[in-house]
Amino acid sequence: MNLYEVLRRPLVTEKSTRLSEGNKYVFEVDKRANKDQVREAVEKAFNVGVVGVNMIRVPGEVKRMGRRAVAHPSWKKAIVTLKEGDKIQFFEGV
Repeated sequence: MNLYEVLRRPLVTEKSTRLSEGNKYVFEVDKRANKDQVREAVEKAFNVGVVGVNMIRVPGEVKRMGRRAVAHPSWKKAIVTLKEGDKIQFFEGV
């Protein structure tokens, strides 16, 4: 898998903003990606050092839209811990 296919998008929520103060950043990643691929992709894309990666599988949900039931697919997110002193400028000021 290409390194730039691993990271889908950054997740900017209240919880992820709080985590970024502790040098942790949250990304949506490809469902087939593993921790080593995420580590390598973040290090090359943002030129930072990664200390640890935690992966979470988020199950899909069935939501109601009027009388219809719409299924949202499952996805995977990664919480990436950076070395002390490293920051990702993409998240700053959000």
